Amino acid sequence: QVQLVESGGGLVQAGGSLTLSCAASGNIFRINDMGWYRQAPGKQRELVAAITIGGSTNYADSVKGRFTISRDNAKNTVYLQMDSLKPEDTAVYYCNAELVQRIISYTTRSYWGQGTQVTVSS
Repeated sequence: QVQLVESGGGLVQAGGSLTLSCAASGNIFRINDMGWYRQAPGKQRELVAAITIGGSTNYADSVKGRFTISRDNAKNTVYLQMDSLKPEDTAVYYCNAELVQRIISYTTRSYWGQGTQVTVSS
């Protein structure tokens, strides 16, 4: 089995910064893409940022220039540095990992973390 454990959420004032971390553990052969999604009350879950195993990144337009995604492949961990936070960034942030497991054969699966609350006050 695989677990994704997120940390780093909390309450911050507008203009402040937070760093989210997500560590994957368990039966992992290789992690391909990793990403952060968020879901605000009454809204659909949306992609915030993603990073490939090679380090290529992709950001939602709303966070470009303010958020930075990175990963440590040796630690199976992905980070999200969030700067210049705005009240509209308030949401539950979820980590996602597409990874390869060797069970009987090699299988690619997607896993989600439990979510961490980020609240930005005005």
